[in-house]
Amino acid sequence: MAQLDTLDIIVLAVLLLGTIAYFTKGTYWAVYGDPYGNSLANSNGAAKAGKSRNIIEKMEEADKNCVVFYGSQTGTAEDYASRLAKEGHSRFGLNTLVADLEDYDYENLDKFPDDKLAVFVLATYGEGEPTDNAVEFYEFFGSEDVSFSEGGSADDSPLSNLKYVAFGLGNNTYEHYNSMVRNVDKYLTKLGATRLGAAGEGDDGAGTMEEDFLAWKEPMWTAVSEALGLEEREAVYEPVFEITEKPEMNAEDDTVYLGEPNKNHLEGSQKGPFNANNPFIAPIAESTELFTDKTRNCLHMEISIAGSNLSYTTGDHIAIWPTNAGKEVDRFLNVLGLSEKRHTVVTVKGLDPTAKVPFPSPTTYDAAVRYHIEICAPVSRQFVSTLAQFSPSEDIKTEMVKLGSDKDYFHEKVIDRNLNVSQLLEILSNGKPWTSIPFSLMIEGLVKIQPRYYSISSSSYVQKDKIAITAVVESIEKPGAPHVVKGVTTNYLLALKQKQHGEPHPDPHGLNYAIVGPRNKYDGIHVPVHVRHSNFKLPSDPSKPIIMVGPGTGVAPFRAFVQERAAQAKAGQNVGKTVLFFGCRNRNHDFLYVKEWDAYKDALGDNFIMHTAFSREGPNKVYVQHKIEEYAEELNKLLEQKAYFYVCGDAANMAREVNSLLAKIISKHRNVSETKGEEIVKAMRASNQYQEDVWS
Repeated sequence: MAQLDTLDIIVLAVLLLGTIAYFTKGTYWAVYGDPYGNSLANSNGAAKAGKSRNIIEKMEEADKNCVVFYGSQTGTAEDYASRLAKEGHSRFGLNTLVADLEDYDYENLDKFPDDKLAVFVLATYGEGEPTDNAVEFYEFFGSEDVSFSEGGSADDSPLSNLKYVAFGLGNNTYEHYNSMVRNVDKYLTKLGATRLGAAGEGDDGAGTMEEDFLAWKEPMWTAVSEALGLEEREAVYEPVFEITEKPEMNAEDDTVYLGEPNKNHLEGSQKGPFNANNPFIAPIAESTELFTDKTRNCLHMEISIAGSNLSYTTGDHIAIWPTNAGKEVDRFLNVLGLSEKRHTVVTVKGLDPTAKVPFPSPTTYDAAVRYHIEICAPVSRQFVSTLAQFSPSEDIKTEMVKLGSDKDYFHEKVIDRNLNVSQLLEILSNGKPWTSIPFSLMIEGLVKIQPRYYSISSSSYVQKDKIAITAVVESIEKPGAPHVVKGVTTNYLLALKQKQHGEPHPDPHGLNYAIVGPRNKYDGIHVPVHVRHSNFKLPSDPSKPIIMVGPGTGVAPFRAFVQERAAQAKAGQNVGKTVLFFGCRNRNHDFLYVKEWDAYKDALGDNFIMHTAFSREGPNKVYVQHKIEEYAEELNKLLEQKAYFYVCGDAANMAREVNSLLAKIISKHRNVSETKGEEIVKAMRASNQYQEDVWS
C-alpha cells in the first residue's frame, strides 16, 4: 500500500473539514435565530411554540382545527392567509393557525385528522417556481418517491384523511401561470387528499387578484361549512394582538425599538448572515442621475457590501428595505387620531400563542408605521368592509359598506383614484379622525412592508464588493385622482442620492423620508439590503453567443452581462457573440449608460452588437420588437448556434410580444409551422436557453 505524504494528509484533512462544515452549516455555525432576538415580541410564547416542526403536534398543543399554510415572496400570499384565518374564526368559529411553509415538515401529513382543515395559499414566483419559503415543501410533494410516516406509496392514498382548500397567486403574463397551486393540487389529489370547492387562481397580470380572491372564497366557505358541518355566525372583530401603551417608558430608552429590525441592530451591532430577516446596513459608495425630467429620475447607485460576507453573482437581485415617506406616516397617524401619541411606547403581544407579531416591541406608534407597516399600498375592498364598523358617523358607515360590497363602485371611487387606506379614510371623513379603529386592526389588516427587489446592474466578476442598481423614480397620475402616487422605495433612494450630493435636508416631492434611520443608524448614506440569488445567469462557457432584450431599465442586468464579457475578453478569454436590443424614448435624453457601450465595444470588438430603438424620435414609434424583426435572420442564425436568449423588463406587453415574435421568426426562417416555432421556444425555456427577468 502506498504511503501518504504530508500533502496528501493536508488535502484529506481539508476535504474532511469542508465536508463537516457543509453538513453542519445552519446547525452549529452560520445560525441566525429569531429575527427579533429577545425582544418583547416573543413574550406571546410564539418562539417557544415555534420549535416543533410537526404541524399535527402544533395544532393539538394550540387546540387548532384549521391550518392556513402560505408560500409568499412579496407578502401578498401571507396577507391572504391571515385574512382567511381571521375570517374562518370570526364567521365559522374555526380555531385557525397561520403557518409559514418553511417552518414545518410534511412526512406526517398522512396523520392529519379528518375533522380538521388545511388551507394552502401559494404564490408562483418567476418562471413557475415556488417562492423561497415553499421550496422544500414543493420538492417534497413533487418527488417521485414521496413517502410518509406510516409508509405506503402514492397508490395507497396516504393522504385520504386530508381535507384541503387551495388558492394560487399568479400572473398570466408568465408562461407557467399559477403553476404552484395547480401542481400542488395535482400532487395532493394523487396522494388521496380531498379538495373542498374549486382551487382558486388570482391573476396579478390582469390586475384582478383581489377580486379573484373575493370571488373564490365565498363558494369555498360554503363547501367547507357543508363538509365540516360548520354554522356561520355574525362576524365580530376579535383582535389578534394586544396593544399596551407604556407611559412609564421613554422612546429614547435603549430597549425601545425605533425601527430596528432585530435585537442586534437595536444594540448597534450588525451580525450576519444577512438575509430576508436580517438586513445589512450598507453604505452607498456613489450615486448619480442618468437622466432627469419633470416626471422621472433615473438613478444609478453603487452599494458596498465589503466586510458583510454577502456575495452575489451576475444576474442576481438586491433587496432594498424601504421606509414609508413621512408625509404618509403623518397622514396615517392623523387619521387614526394618534398624532399626539406618535412617540408613545407600546408593546405588541399576540393574544393567541401561535400569533406571529410582525415586528419587535416595545416600539412606538411612529416607528411601527414608518418602518414596518405597508401603509402606501392600495387598500383592499375586504379591508374597507372590516373598517366600516368603526366609522365616525352613520353616513360614513353607509358609504363604507357600499364600497365594501359593490366592486364596480369600489373600483370607481378607490382603485381608479389610486387611494391607500389613510387617503380614503381622510377623504370620507373630511379629515375627521377615525379614533375608534383599533391599532391592532391596522397591524392585522395591512401587510408588513416588504423589501423591493432590483436587478443588479454590475458584474460580480468585475466588482465583487459593490452592487450597482438602476432605478427609475416615477410618478403615477390619473385624471380625477386627488393624489399622485410616488414610488415608496425609489423616492427613498432619490432622497439618499440628494443627501450624498450635499443637500442638507433632501425632500423629494415633499415626501420627507427619515433617511438617517432609527437613532441615526443609517447616517453617512446607508441603506438596509440583502441579496436574493436568481436563475437569470450567463452561460458558464463565455464563448457561447447571447442575445439580450432590455428596453428602459430592463437593460440593468445586461449592463452587468456586457460588463462581465468585456472584462473576460480583456483577460484573454474567448467570448462569443454578444447582441443587445435596447430601447428608450430618445437617444439624447434617456439612453442609459450611453458612454459605456463604446468602451465595451472596444473590449469586445465585432463580438458586441447593439441594436437601438427610440420610440419618440420620429413620426412612428419604434420599439425593440421592431428591431428584433428587422434583424430576424441574424438572430435565428445565432439561435441555431445555441445562443442564449434573455429578456428583461415589462412582462405584460414587451416580454409577451417578444416571446410570440421569436416563435414566428423561427417558423419563418426554418420553414416550420408556427406551432412548431412555439414548441421550439418552449423547449428553449425548459432548457434555460430562454430566460426572463420580468415584472408587471
